[in-house]
Amino acid sequence: MAREKKGQIIDQLHEMLSKCSVGVLTDYRGLSAAQMTDLRRMLSEAGIDYKVVKNTLARFAAEKAGRNELADLFEGPVAIAFGYDEITKPAKILADYIQASKSVMSIKGGFLDTGALTSGDMVALAKLPSKEILLAQIIGGIQSPIVSLTGTLAAPIRGFMGVLQARITQLEGE
Repeated sequence: MAREKKGQIIDQLHEMLSKCSVGVLTDYRGLSAAQMTDLRRMLSEAGIDYKVVKNTLARFAAEKAGRNELADLFEGPVAIAFGYDEITKPAKILADYIQASKSVMSIKGGFLDTGALTSGDMVALAKLPSKEILLAQIIGGIQSPIVSLTGTLAAPIRGFMGVLQARITQLEGE
């Protein structure tokens, strides 16, 4: 490969590493060309870039992006899924694909803004609920004590109103 072409690839990987919020590294051995095309289509529909990388060029791009902790992950055949919005989405899609297709493809590890993650960390990330569900759970957790307090404070008033209503009904009947 020409030196200029390598420089362009390093710059492209550097840009992707700098822009993405999460990256999932996979070992794609054992996938046929049709399976790889299907996987890329699924990922691109979700707004995720999936790129097969040369390890040496990926190491240079990682160093250029200030992500030296990723250098150890670039061993053997590697493809990276770059996610730009929700951090759980790439890991979920890849884990679901591996499980559904029963392929020998595996997740090698990944990275977030905070640093490198192991394959176990990426599997745990894939099992997390989506951002919307987590926000709903947090809001529900915050709202629950308030609703409970309101119900507790309103109970005596409701009881008193029930007694008054019963007395009104009793007096009307006489």
